[in-house]
Amino acid sequence: MKIAIVGAAGRMGQKLIELAKGTDLEVVSKVDVAEGFDRTWSDDVEGVIDFSYHAGVPAAITKAAEQGIAYVIGTTGLTDEEQKAVDAAATKIPVVQSGNYSLGVNLLLELVQKAATVLGPEYDIEVTEMHHRHKKDAPSGTALMLARAAHAGRKFSCAATPATEAECFVFGRQGDIGERPQGEIAIHALRGGSVVGDHTVMFAGDLERVEITHKAQDRAAFAAGALKALSWAKGRPSGIYTMRHVLGFV
Repeated sequence: MKIAIVGAAGRMGQKLIELAKGTDLEVVSKVDVAEGFDRTWSDDVEGVIDFSYHAGVPAAITKAAEQGIAYVIGTTGLTDEEQKAVDAAATKIPVVQSGNYSLGVNLLLELVQKAATVLGPEYDIEVTEMHHRHKKDAPSGTALMLARAAHAGRKFSCAATPATEAECFVFGRQGDIGERPQGEIAIHALRGGSVVGDHTVMFAGDLERVEITHKAQDRAAFAAGALKALSWAKGRPSGIYTMRHVLGFV
């Protein structure tokens, strides 16, 4: 399968190119705005993996939709308008979109949702993530996925009241905020050094505390998952899929 890597000059792009060697995926186009890279992919490309900057996603995925080729998105921080372009493309082609492509993180999502269901709103939920100093968006796509998994485990409620993400989620805290309301899900972003990616979901009760943590040791964990996702997506019906579909969790 001939593929293109969009964002090829970046850390993830370089790792994808490295890991694709020796597989049945042949990188024929390395797309990036950086000097020395392709400005677009060649006509023989059969699938695209995108780990670029969010502003460039709409144009790239629209082109893929016009060509009828599978698309894997690892880019996070998309605006509502940019996400609409992804949704529109997914009516024509298979799109795998995930904030994290590692097996461990996707297992973590299952565990967090189950824990939120079992422990209930009496346990306060705090999500923390830490990444290297160069990461541009915050919180990470993975942190949002974890918060949403916990929200789903609570049957989309804050305490006993059905509520939206906007009503349940809080991003950091500052000033005189008063007591923590029951059912709130807080998300905190830390940045520094060369951390590949650490994520922890804490369930804090009055008598005990449960913490579920994933620490990425190498970007290869994400790259391998993205390559697997593209192989899986080729030939699938149009629509938006997640890594949970790729791994058979749903």
